[in-house]
Amino acid sequence: MASASSPTARPSSSAPPPTPPSGFPCPSLMNPSDHFLRTINKDFDKDIEEGMDGKKMTTAQAIDTLVNSYKSSVHLEKVTHHIQDIRATGGAVVKKEERPSFLTQTWVLTKRSFVNMYRDLGYYWLRFAIYIALCLCVGTIYYNIGHSYGSIQARGSMLMFVAAFLTFMAIGGFPSFVEDMKIFGRERLNGHYGVGSFVIANTLSATPYLALISVAPGAIGYYLTGLQSSIDHFAYFAVVLFTTMMVVEGLMMIVASAVPDFLMGIITGAGVQGVMMLNGGFFRLPDDLPKPVWKYPMYYIAFHKYANQGFYKNEFLGLTFPNNQAGGAATITGHEILRDYWQGQLGDSKWGDPAHLAILGGMVVLYRVLFFVIVKLIEKMKPMVQRLRFRSDAPSVHIAENGSAGSL
Repeated sequence: MASASSPTARPSSSAPPPTPPSGFPCPSLMNPSDHFLRTINKDFDKDIEEGMDGKKMTTAQAIDTLVNSYKSSVHLEKVTHHIQDIRATGGAVVKKEERPSFLTQTWVLTKRSFVNMYRDLGYYWLRFAIYIALCLCVGTIYYNIGHSYGSIQARGSMLMFVAAFLTFMAIGGFPSFVEDMKIFGRERLNGHYGVGSFVIANTLSATPYLALISVAPGAIGYYLTGLQSSIDHFAYFAVVLFTTMMVVEGLMMIVASAVPDFLMGIITGAGVQGVMMLNGGFFRLPDDLPKPVWKYPMYYIAFHKYANQGFYKNEFLGLTFPNNQAGGAATITGHEILRDYWQGQLGDSKWGDPAHLAILGGMVVLYRVLFFVIVKLIEKMKPMVQRLRFRSDAPSVHIAENGSAGSL
């Protein structure tokens, strides 16, 4: 064991005798392992060992004495026979376990993440209860708004609240995701799985919970308000709400990768969503937005634009409202409301707009790809930053004229 020798190989059940043949007796109140490790430890070579005969010897001499004693002992013969018996037994060659495949990694991570989300009340269950309470509030405040001219603004306000504030609540799961990121960081350093497996597993495990939140509370607010009651219209409403929450979760994943502290992350995510909300086309109509920056490109970057327009087209197309404007027609159609009142982009779809839904789906994928890229970049850049920091912290050494060195 010391200096590539084996002076201590013996069965664990074989206790050292009181007076060993090696000449280094173990004190009665000392652990034999500690005694012999101290005897052969070269780190304390200044502590000279004393044998039975009272002679002083160095650690190297003690090791030689123990090795020679072991070579002439019965233990060496027993160990040699034991090794020969093991070699004669044979058996299959033990191969190193291969790394699990990408699908296996994703499947295992999905199951683990799903169970973690189920057990963590703050991840989705608390949000589910809050969503039900909010949708009950919205449904009772806008209860059966009817089809008067004033209901145009009421419908738009209700749908804007769903697209903006209900999706804004998705940041509630940010602290739990930060904890998942810490676990991911440790397991990633150990090489257990890749970034792609983690991203896909997190997305798949969150999908059932977001679908439940979209359908159950969404149905309460939708039908209490008295929006278009056909199943097709409600299905589009629920799908847009679900996709928008997936977008927000992807946005918070990007924030978590860049701002690991959950308090700073919540503040950053809320700020980003607030800017997008202002440019969504409700607080300021699209044609009234200042064209530099706010209209181009922020209005088209904000996911609220596509959620609001999808909700508006799904609700107003096919409806007719009385017109209270003087000098106008007696009624106003949903098509005219979308074009003139909300300044929306019109399409040929009878309900909703597949284009807006497709753009939101593209944002879901894009945000997760950005998260993947950022994590990869951090993994590449972190060692470089640490090396630069180490170099900057290293003391500088200057050579004096007389040849002596001094550190500043």
